[in-house]
Amino acid sequence: MTIRNNVGDKIAILDVTLDESIYPREKIDHKRVHIFSENLREGFKFDPIEVQIHPEKKGKYRILDGVHRWNAHKESGLTDIPVIIKDLKGIDPLLYAAKMAIGPRQLTEKETRYTARRAFQNNPKLTSSEIGKLIGRTRQTIANYIADLRAIQHIKLDRKIWRMNRLGIPQERIAGRLGETRDVIRNYLGKMLILTKSPNRDLSSGLTVPQVAEKHGWSEPMLYSLALEGLSDQARFKALGWGLRTWDLWNFNDCDSRFGDDWPGRIPAQMIGHILFYFSHPDDLIFDPMAGGGVTADTCLALGRKCWSLDMEDRADLRPEIEPYYWDMAIKKWEDTILAGREKPDLIIFDPPYFQKKASEYGEKSIARMSRLEYLNFLDNFFRFLKKTTKKTTRLALINSDWRDFQSCPALEEETQNAILLTDYYKILEPAGWELTHIIQAPLSSERFNAIAVTAMQKKKIIGVTSRYILLLKQKSYGK
Repeated sequence: MTIRNNVGDKIAILDVTLDESIYPREKIDHKRVHIFSENLREGFKFDPIEVQIHPEKKGKYRILDGVHRWNAHKESGLTDIPVIIKDLKGIDPLLYAAKMAIGPRQLTEKETRYTARRAFQNNPKLTSSEIGKLIGRTRQTIANYIADLRAIQHIKLDRKIWRMNRLGIPQERIAGRLGETRDVIRNYLGKMLILTKSPNRDLSSGLTVPQVAEKHGWSEPMLYSLALEGLSDQARFKALGWGLRTWDLWNFNDCDSRFGDDWPGRIPAQMIGHILFYFSHPDDLIFDPMAGGGVTADTCLALGRKCWSLDMEDRADLRPEIEPYYWDMAIKKWEDTILAGREKPDLIIFDPPYFQKKASEYGEKSIARMSRLEYLNFLDNFFRFLKKTTKKTTRLALINSDWRDFQSCPALEEETQNAILLTDYYKILEPAGWELTHIIQAPLSSERFNAIAVTAMQKKKIIGVTSRYILLLKQKSYGK
């Protein structure tokens, strides 16, 4: 890949265009344009902007670097502008434009992520390293940005079957989910040793899990399932770089980007890992009835657990292991779920929407759109259903957060009818047949609130919500 410069003197402003398909920023900073325009009127000379011949518009040029300077020239009434004409041999113009976004206003993290994803969609042959070198980010950062896109690009039938089988999903359900016959599934499962031979060889040679994942188009959790096979839970935690929490306070400020998709309300895989460590055994069956971005399934792969998952959003290509199911309160024929007549789970990990906290980011049918009464009524019915359809030894881990009208309401003015607290969940769980064994604190990060928001809250005497709890429960014994 080479870059050739053709230095031009000046070209007409009208011959230069902004092509948004290669513009890496979210928007133009008009304040900055105005400052540049004033500088021009005072006689200041800016460096030439960089352009390339427009591939679709004859006689036109599109901007690679210098959108704000170009706009300033237009605002100042100038008719031409100094340019450097670039001939990008084999270099993605979007990535080049992103690389050139330097100076006092570099690309934001959001803009960088968006650019990386657009570049990969334009050319799936680009590696994370190639994209990272051009826009000034590490290979791992880029890999995280495009993980879901790469998965969609690479995940094929054999890997889907391997993943689902590894999670303990029965063959008939794999066949139904993938639209194949059971004979086809059995045939593929007979070849799984061949499928894993090359990744295992690369792991044995010293290549890291991320390197092998990128080379073979596997997700990292799938590779960890191979790499950590046979190890104890403690050894798996060490290999994953997770410090093991010994007390009942689990602080995880960040989600582990290797596990789960970029999803509303995404939770740390480290949290799921700790639940699995303390409240399940290797090869236990875990049930996740509202799986979202798939953190639980991914973590189960890494820690050697089976996992059955449901979610109302169907993403068969990316997440074949998460089967589509809508918990319809109006119908309530919930006995028809994947639990019907089959193996019963050892542990249920239930991470529902935290009432209306992210209602705008979920679908219209989500329980996040319910009223307080409807939400609590749904949970009551749901916990009774779980008690009825699981075994006596099944444990339940409920992850949720206090909900209070904290955004605009001073603490003294808050009303209990506008809140859903930890105690409200227990008032439902206990009569539904569940007995509390542990309360784990797993607080949300306070870094969600910037300094301006904190100052405003303090002025109004508003108490923010960072509380989050994991309630661990077992089924009540008969006679209690």
